[in-house]
Amino acid sequence: MSASARLRPYMTDNGPLILDGGLATELEAQGVNLQGDPLWSARLLHTNPQAIKDAHYRFLLSGADVITTATYQASIPGFINHLDVTSEHARELLMSGVHLAKETVETFVSDNHSKGRLQPLVGGSVGPYGAFLHNGSEYTGTYAKEMSIEELKVWHRPHIECLVAAGADLIAFETIPSVKEGEALVGLLREFTNTKAWLSFSCKDGRCISDGSLFTDAVQIASKSMQLLAVGVNCCSPDVVESLLDSAKTLLSPDMSWVVYPNSGEEWDTEKGWRTSEKAAASITELSHTWKRQGAALIGGCCRVGPAHITELRQQLKGSHTPASTASARTN
Repeated sequence: MSASARLRPYMTDNGPLILDGGLATELEAQGVNLQGDPLWSARLLHTNPQAIKDAHYRFLLSGADVITTATYQASIPGFINHLDVTSEHARELLMSGVHLAKETVETFVSDNHSKGRLQPLVGGSVGPYGAFLHNGSEYTGTYAKEMSIEELKVWHRPHIECLVAAGADLIAFETIPSVKEGEALVGLLREFTNTKAWLSFSCKDGRCISDGSLFTDAVQIASKSMQLLAVGVNCCSPDVVESLLDSAKTLLSPDMSWVVYPNSGEEWDTEKGWRTSEKAAASITELSHTWKRQGAALIGGCCRVGPAHITELRQQLKGSHTPASTASARTN
């Protein structure tokens, strides 16, 4: 069964699709140090793949219908530069992100935790070019001003090739800060004719994505694609989601849905780290009903959103309980 056929029941009768939370957040919660690493969680594809599988498993136990691969900050040049591996090995590492996630889904299903649920899907994560630069530009998109659409396609093409070849159910274009990069990804997706995807932009406020362009412009570009299942936002404050979706509600094509997975609402301080707030941590669950009414068919969390939040989200939106303990879950 194709990924689009498997998604259809979620996005109609059984919706919304519950996404996972922040993979790096969960890895750090289990004691993995990722701070300052230019490869971020992607390094563990090389050094500690079991930790990735364990984190995936905890999100599945929490009620996630889709888990995203540890390939957001992965790239062939990045692996070559920071791991001193060959190009062939770098490609294998990229593909392993999908393999690990699919193996975890198989284990989860064989453990009978998926009873009464559709089989979880694997989203192959593709981050922005700025994530490779590791200079903060992934949150501004300034690099896109100096690059052509074709140059952005050339950069992203090997990443998508690896994820598709490894069997990802769909591609997750995540935290895209630039309209130009979004346009490049929509164009590049046409080269992979049987592949479905979602396209999610990072946003700076209730009207604009991170590079200052209107969210409406980003949605117009996405709506031209026949392969995108959803367009939306991630890695932003939950408070801005409603106004963003409302601003572009007339531009969404009939065959496309919203995808929404913001951060917890906490603020990042470059000197002190995350500023925690109980109110912020609860806001995704509280606001999710509004996003669902607005047409969001895929809802989850990004940074600082862990398995416990996903459990709460699933209970709120689907009324299903996941009794298994995520704290002791292991895939081996």
